[in-house]
Amino acid sequence: MERDARPPTAPPAWYRRLPPALRRIAAASDRVPALPLSAPPSLRGAVGALPGVLRTGRARDVQALAQHITDGICAQLGVPSVRVRVELQRPPVRGGELHGLYQPGDGRGRDVITVWMLTAKRGQVVAFRTFLRTLLHEICHHLDYTFLRLKDSLHTVGFYQRESSLFRELTTETDDR
Repeated sequence: MERDARPPTAPPAWYRRLPPALRRIAAASDRVPALPLSAPPSLRGAVGALPGVLRTGRARDVQALAQHITDGICAQLGVPSVRVRVELQRPPVRGGELHGLYQPGDGRGRDVITVWMLTAKRGQVVAFRTFLRTLLHEICHHLDYTFLRLKDSLHTVGFYQRESSLFRELTTETDDR
């Protein structure tokens, strides 16, 4: 029997500071490095259209396309959709600027993702990859609750692996403009 030569990686230090219930959630999150998304050509096409729509600077058009992408991912994974709001200028926060925000509906309404399309300091349209990664990051929070049925959505190693798996699946045939 051949053994893997790589030593097991220890979880980040912050995992050890979590209460036991959150440690269990983090461990469950890390056990899922990828999502079983098989993006149809229409979904990849929508992602391929995103750079051009971003360049227009029209938040309403970007929001419609981001909603279409989000709805496609949710439909493929069989989970309820989440409402997407695209705002213009990112709000500044201590130490930087906010890129995206996920707000669970807590049973009273639909979950909401908010992403911003202009940088806080210069007011420039964000790069395609930055916008898409931010959108996918917030979608991953939604999927943690609805698809993986985790009780919380933590920024674990597995979370970032899932985000990257979505990005790769959606952009494999997309020009990285």
